[in-house]
Amino acid sequence: MQGIRLSTVTLGAPDPVSLARFYARLLGWQLGPTDDLSWVAVRNPDGGVGIACQLEPNHVHPVWPGGPGDQQMQLHLEIQVDDLQAGLRHALQCGARMAPYQPQADVRVCLDPAGHPFCLWIET
Repeated sequence: MQGIRLSTVTLGAPDPVSLARFYARLLGWQLGPTDDLSWVAVRNPDGGVGIACQLEPNHVHPVWPGGPGDQQMQLHLEIQVDDLQAGLRHALQCGARMAPYQPQADVRVCLDPAGHPFCLWIET
């Protein structure tokens, strides 16, 4: 269908402004206005899909990998990097945590400050 395009992926968080600041630092993107503390966008200066962070006062961190009865992740972001170790160092400096389980040699699974998994990966 013409006239339809994906513009933004929205992540729930107990503190959307802090999470948006994390992604702005991580990606080198632009943080949108923070006047409304319940929804903040982070936009790619080159265009394309952005990330928004939305207030979820009862947010429960997802568990990855999830098991029966665990809070399931609803999605995860795939972030390509040129250098996996440098990308991981940068993500950790921005406030990410490395997930305990790492399934592949060319991917590093990290958790953002609200617990959402995201993958750093290199093309092999």
